[in-house]
Amino acid sequence: MLRVVVLALLLSLAAALQADAPASYPFLSFDEAMAQAAEDGRPVFVYFGRYGCGYCEKTNKEAFSDAQVRERYVQNYVLAYVDAESGRRLRLPSGERTTERELGTRYDAFVTPVFSFLTPDGEVLHRMVGVQRIEDLMDADRKLQALRAGKGAR
Repeated sequence: MLRVVVLALLLSLAAALQADAPASYPFLSFDEAMAQAAEDGRPVFVYFGRYGCGYCEKTNKEAFSDAQVRERYVQNYVLAYVDAESGRRLRLPSGERTTERELGTRYDAFVTPVFSFLTPDGEVLHRMVGVQRIEDLMDADRKLQALRAGKGAR
């Protein structure tokens, strides 16, 4: 009985220690986002964060709280959140199995936050590291939209 209680406590603690995505955004897991992007052709915006990341929290409060940022990002991208320290398993579009931590390493998310804009095939279009302001996120969106308009929708 004691083992069951300890196990339940550890599992609830592990769930509580997961990193948090910005509130009120429809973030998906990476594998779900890539599948959605393949269906509708939108780029993927990947937020690599982690539990206890003060810079992530600052960006969440100061930039992702803006209604215009939310509107643009929800409209223009499939949103994915990756906990760069998590052992959560996922399947890449190629069928390869990996963890969120390994994915963070693959996309050079050695510090957090890292924000990567990807094609539906996983190619990096643009990358931002560290605290982002409203202006930074809006500028990145304008650049990505101009890139898409110039090359045609991918």
